[in-house]
Amino acid sequence: MSELVARTGRLQQRYEGGCRLVAGCIPYRFRDYCEDGDADSAKVVEVLMINSPSGPGLLFPKGGWENDETAKEAAVREAIEEAGVRGDLMDFIGDYQFKSKTLQDECCPDGLCKAAMYALFVKEELESWPEQSTRTRSWLTIPGAVDSCRHKWMEEALKDFSSWLENKM
Repeated sequence: MSELVARTGRLQQRYEGGCRLVAGCIPYRFRDYCEDGDADSAKVVEVLMINSPSGPGLLFPKGGWENDETAKEAAVREAIEEAGVRGDLMDFIGDYQFKSKTLQDECCPDGLCKAAMYALFVKEELESWPEQSTRTRSWLTIPGAVDSCRHKWMEEALKDFSSWLENKM
C-alpha cells in the first residue's frame, strides 16, 4: 500500500467565473525504437494515460487545483496520486474548458471546468501510489493515445503537446 494519501473533497477547490479550476499533465518518456538492432535508432515518444473508474476510454492525470497550491503543484500532485509517476514538470501546454457530467456543485452548478495542462517528463514510476486500486497505467504512442482519449478536450491537449514537443526537439 502507498504511504501517500490522495486529497479528497471540495472544500479547498478553486473556482473562477463559475468554472472549477483543475490542473493536470501529459506524462511522457522517450523509448528507443529499433526494428533491426541499429544503434542509431530513433526515439519514440510515449505518453502515459490512466483508466477512468467511471467509464471507458483513457485519461491524463488531472484534478482539482486547491487553494494552498499553484497550478503546477496541483499537476505534479495529480500525477503522483492518479498515475504514480514523478518527474520534471516542463512547460504549460494550455487551458482547456470542458463540462463535467458528474461533478456539479453549488460553486459550479453547470459543471464547467477549466484545466491547466502541463508536460511532465517522467523520471520515476512508483511501485505503489494512492489510487492504484482504481487506476491502471498505459504507455501509448501519440497516435495510440489520440485513439484512446475519452474526452475531446484531452485530444486537443495532446495535439498541442505534440506541437510543443516538435518545437522542443
